Amino acid sequence: MRTVGVEEELLLVDPETGEPRALSAAVLARAEADDADQDVFEKELYGQMLEFATHPRTDMARLGEEIVRCRKEAARHAGEIGCAVAALATSPLPVSPTISMNRRYQWLADQYGIATREQLVCGMHVHVAVDSDEEGVAVVDRIRPWLPVLLAISANSPFWQGQDSRYDSYRSRVWDRWPSAGPTELFGSPERYHRRVADMVATGVILDEKMAYFDARLSERYPTVEIRVADVCLHADTAQLLATLARGLVETAARDWRAGGEPADHSVSLLRLASWQAARAGLARELLHPATMRRLPAESVLRALLEHVADALEATGDLRRAEEAVGELLRRGNGARVQRELLEDGGSLRDVVTECVRRTQG
Repeated sequence: MRTVGVEEELLLVDPETGEPRALSAAVLARAEADDADQDVFEKELYGQMLEFATHPRTDMARLGEEIVRCRKEAARHAGEIGCAVAALATSPLPVSPTISMNRRYQWLADQYGIATREQLVCGMHVHVAVDSDEEGVAVVDRIRPWLPVLLAISANSPFWQGQDSRYDSYRSRVWDRWPSAGPTELFGSPERYHRRVADMVATGVILDEKMAYFDARLSERYPTVEIRVADVCLHADTAQLLATLARGLVETAARDWRAGGEPADHSVSLLRLASWQAARAGLARELLHPATMRRLPAESVLRALLEHVADALEATGDLRRAEEAVGELLRRGNGARVQRELLEDGGSLRDVVTECVRRTQG
């Protein structure tokens, strides 16, 4: 059974005003003093962000429990210095990001200018184990059209600098300002994949292979496919569902590859349109169906994803729980819908942040 690990980026906010606070160094110092959390939390590009990584898990319920535990520990460490954590992919309130200075981050600021200074966005990355680079590239090639559906599920960034962006995932639109971000063409082999990344680095436009910010890629650190398309999810149970579906996609793709199947040959142009539509509509309206690249109601496309990965989820005992989780997600909505409903119910953006702080922990 394939292992799955999750990385989540959280926003550090003032518990009273809801405004982001650049206190990551202090929070990390607290975490490093705690033996249990020394290897869990990491520095990010901005002082208003905190990242954690789970251990690789085979049991999705255990993974979900660890996500909740890490969120609670992040909240405890933040609370000790007077701030809070929120699983928000963008700040609803206006913010001037503070870059965490080191040599790498300084290079990013110098190279990309205002695009770097406007990248205060929080994502979720899912690592799914693969047996080899050959299997990994086969998976990356085959999951491409399904990744926008994961984005729609996770979409949790409707507000930007104090205004409604009219997108469910504005984070993804900001993230795509990096020159190496987004969907990829078919690679076909590990040799072509690694040659493409090496050619990108050789241009000097990106710093190194870590900056191959593909929607899905081979991890440079672990024997995994890293799926990087999602917003950080407001609710931990949505994060667990996303990780479950990601493993199902990887296993389904690997089985298809072993059986001699060919990946769908959708162009990058169409995949970009599918991603844009997912970012704009979330689960509220229509998405592009991964097989036909034509519009269908989001619920129909989400059900098609479940059907696509059903055999893989059945084999790991996750199918029933995934079906229930999808039903709950469609009832409650993604994070973007929840945030907008909180504002429509008479709250302010500060109230939205306050309630999201509470929901972040479970």
